[in-house]
Amino acid sequence: MAIATRRTPRRLFAASAAASLLLLVSACGGGDKSDAAASGDSHGAFPVSIKSALGTAKIDKEPKRIVTLGQGSAETAIALGHTPVGVEEYPWGSDKSGYLPWIKDAVKKAGNPLPKQFKGGDQLDVEAITELAPDLILAPWSGITAKQYDLLKDIAPTVAYPDKAWSTDWDQQINIVAKALGQPAKGTGLIKDIKKELADAAATRPNYKNVSFSYVYTSGPGTLGVFKPTEQRVEMVKSLGLKVDPVVNTFKETEGTDSSLIGLENADKLNKSDLLFTFYSDAKTRSEIEKQPLYGAMPAIKKGAVVASSDNSFVTASSMINPLTVPYSIKRYLPLIDDAVKKAGK
Repeated sequence: MAIATRRTPRRLFAASAAASLLLLVSACGGGDKSDAAASGDSHGAFPVSIKSALGTAKIDKEPKRIVTLGQGSAETAIALGHTPVGVEEYPWGSDKSGYLPWIKDAVKKAGNPLPKQFKGGDQLDVEAITELAPDLILAPWSGITAKQYDLLKDIAPTVAYPDKAWSTDWDQQINIVAKALGQPAKGTGLIKDIKKELADAAATRPNYKNVSFSYVYTSGPGTLGVFKPTEQRVEMVKSLGLKVDPVVNTFKETEGTDSSLIGLENADKLNKSDLLFTFYSDAKTRSEIEKQPLYGAMPAIKKGAVVASSDNSFVTASSMINPLTVPYSIKRYLPLIDDAVKKAGK
């Protein structure tokens, strides 16, 4: 298992400290205009300028051919009625079709062809993106570099992150994508819907409010890290009603991340966490990690009060908050948490 800072296992198992997608779509970009008007949005609200840390994207008219990089933007675009023509591939969390299941299901439900997928990250396939002839590139929660941005902005207006790579909050990302698509009011509506979905789920589990947790990770034997309360996977668990162990706030944040590397020697500082949330790259890695005396001595580990799914798609979905991943995650999360809470004796 390896660290992902603001990202799910692509950064885990690739670029970040041992750490989202082409067919020509006649209807892509085509949200229902009457629906947009009813929501207070206007598809004629262009031009739009969006400033990012890497430059300003000026979008002169409603985009028809959208490409997304990083994570979460494809899901928000789809929820707004715009199926991208291309998305960055994400093999680790994909199902047998090669697509993230919630994206595949939503696109098929809309009756659109699936987007073409291309390599991203350090191996970003700029040629494949060029061949898609996009009129907008969305990358507000991504790790694109200044060099990559300079190439992309010559292809189409490119919306990068507002501050630092992989540092965009989930609701901020939705607002950015909605603004770029000329649907800011719909974006606000999506945020409200997500908060309500999570609150409604929490209301079904009033016992969670007395349960504390820490979300941990390792980057190999002898290591231990904890995700901070602002990290998206932690935010999702918090929103389901559990409370972050207060000790997490005492750890110094590792620069450029929403996490703290505390070292396995400090595992005992998590002894008051009723539950531990984590993930493993495979069963062998899990066995190796849990056999470490200091790791195995944590009360939650000893009791088996651990939420650690072996479903890579679920791990990916539950690591980010957007209109498609939240409903996908909630119905899978609750049974896992229920089991861990029971084992914790709560």
